[in-house]
Amino acid sequence: MVLSKTASESDVSIHSTFASRYVRTSLPRFKMSENSIPKEAAYQIINDELMLDGNPRLNLASFVTTWMEPECDKLIMAAINKNYVDMDEYPVTTELQNRCVNMIAHLFNAPLGDSETAVGVGTVGSSEAIMLAGLAFKRKWQNKRKAEGKPYDKPNIVTGANVQVCWEKFARYFEVELKEVKLRDGYYVMDPTKAVEMVDENTICVAAILGSTLNGEFEDVKLLNDLLTEKNKQTGWDTPIHVDAASGGFIAPFLYPELEWDFRLPLVKSINVSGHKYGLVYAGIGWVIWRSKEDLPEELIFHINYLGADQPTFTLNFSKGSSQVIAQYYQLIRLGYEGYRNIMENCRENAMVLKEGLEKSGRFNIISKDDGVPLVAFSLKDNSRHSEFEVSDMLRRFGWIVPAYTMPPDAQHVTVLRVVIREDFSRTLAERLVIDIEKVLHELDLLPSKIDQKAMVEENAKNGAADTRKIQLEITTAWRKFVMEKKKMNGVC
Repeated sequence: MVLSKTASESDVSIHSTFASRYVRTSLPRFKMSENSIPKEAAYQIINDELMLDGNPRLNLASFVTTWMEPECDKLIMAAINKNYVDMDEYPVTTELQNRCVNMIAHLFNAPLGDSETAVGVGTVGSSEAIMLAGLAFKRKWQNKRKAEGKPYDKPNIVTGANVQVCWEKFARYFEVELKEVKLRDGYYVMDPTKAVEMVDENTICVAAILGSTLNGEFEDVKLLNDLLTEKNKQTGWDTPIHVDAASGGFIAPFLYPELEWDFRLPLVKSINVSGHKYGLVYAGIGWVIWRSKEDLPEELIFHINYLGADQPTFTLNFSKGSSQVIAQYYQLIRLGYEGYRNIMENCRENAMVLKEGLEKSGRFNIISKDDGVPLVAFSLKDNSRHSEFEVSDMLRRFGWIVPAYTMPPDAQHVTVLRVVIREDFSRTLAERLVIDIEKVLHELDLLPSKIDQKAMVEENAKNGAADTRKIQLEITTAWRKFVMEKKKMNGVC
C-alpha cells in the first residue's frame, strides 16, 4: 500500500527555490519582516542581488587585495569566530600579531636591539593607524607645550594636498589644523621645501606620503628630513615626521631597498602601512609602527583586566576579527623577502606593459612615474570632444572599473584615469585592457561630443524649437544611426 499526503503551504522542503513564495514577493528593505524565511531562500535572495556588484578582480580603482591562496582562505575561515581583543583566550593569535609587528618594524629599519621588541599595533586599516599616530604626535606636543608653559590649543599638521581623506578626517575629528601644500601642474606630490616653510611652533608633525593615491609617486622623505633637521636647529623646535606608507610600505623595501624613507632617517618617528594593500591580505588590516617607546605616550595606552588578565590596548575600536592578522602572518612567512620581491617586480613589469600600450595609442599623457607604486595614471591629450569620465564610463561595459578624477588644488584642471596593478592583474589582463581602451576610443570618436549636443540644444532653443520631445528625438536619431553603423561594421556570424 502506498501512503501519500498533500503538501501544505508551510511544507517548503519540496518547493523549488525559485518557485517558493519567498522569492515571489518583495522583502522589506528598511524594517525587519515579521516572519522567518528558509535559509536557502535567504541565501538565494542575497546572492542574486550581489551578482550586480562589480567583479573585484577587475576593480582597477582599488589598491586593496582581491586574491589570496586557498590555504590562507582556509586559515581565515577557521578563525572567523575569534575576537582578536580576547588576548588571554587567544594567546597564540596575540603572539602572531606581535611577530608581525616585529617583522614589519625590522623591514622599516627600526633601531631595535637584539632582544628589543618593536612598538606597534595592528589596526583595521591605515585610516585607524593614522588616527593613532596623529594622536600620539598631538599628545606629545601638548605635553611639551604644557611643561614649557606655552599655549597648546592650536596644533597643526603639514601635508600635501594629495593626502588621502583619512588625514582630513583626523584633522576634523581631533581638532587639528591641516596645512596643505598645494600641488601644481606637472608636480603632484608635496614639495618638501614648501612644506618646511609652513612648519611653525604649533606643528605636531609633517606627514609625507610614500605612494600618492593620485599617481603612485613617492615623496622625497630624505630631503624633507634634511630640510626639517636644519629648521629645527635654527628654531630650537623638534618637529618630527610621520610617513604614510599605506601603499608603498610593502613596495619600497623590495623594489627600492637603497631608498631612505623609513626609520633610517632620524626625524621619522612613526610609519603606517596597509596590510590589505601590498601587504597582500584581504581588506581589514593595517599597521602602525613607532620608532621607540618614547614616541608613544604612555597615557594613551589603556589597561583592562575584565577579559581574564591585564591587557594593554591602544586602538580606536575594541572588538575585531583575528582572521586578517593570521592572514598577514601567513603571507610574511609564506612569501618571505624573496616572494614579496618577485610579486612587486611582476607588478612593476605589468605596469610597464600597460603604460607602453597606452603610449603606442598616441592618445594619452602618462601622469604617473616609473618608480613608485605600480600603477598607471594617464589623461587624454585631447579632451575637447570627450572626457576621461566618458572613457571610464564606457569601460564598465567591458567589466573594467577604472576611476576618473580631478587632481586636488592647485592642479584641479587636470583630469586623470588610474589603473592600479595588483598581484592578480596579469600581463594578459594588461594587454586585454589596452585593447578595450582602444575600442572605447574608437567608439567615442564616432559619437557626437557632449559639446556638440549642448550646442544643438541651444541652437534649437534660439530657433524656437525648444520642445523637449523634439530635442530628445534628434539625439536618439543620432545614437540610432551610430548603433546601426556599428552593427554593419561588426557583422554577424
